[in-house]
Amino acid sequence: MNNTGKILTALAAGAALGLVAGILFAPDKGSETRKKWKAKGKKMKDDIKEKMEEMAKAAKEKAEEMA
Repeated sequence: MNNTGKILTALAAGAALGLVAGILFAPDKGSETRKKWKAKGKKMKDDIKEKMEEMAKAAKEKAEEMA
């Protein structure tokens, strides 16, 4: 597995553990917790998308250098 795969695996594992811990220890009502997790999930999705775009750009630049 390359570094990118390891980073994405670690990110997914960390997100899953954080989600479980947050739900188990959430002091808010269920509806409030769901709203918070929805917002955090959207942010995480946006962060992952941004990181993937950066990696794709870097890979493209590297490929162009090698050509």
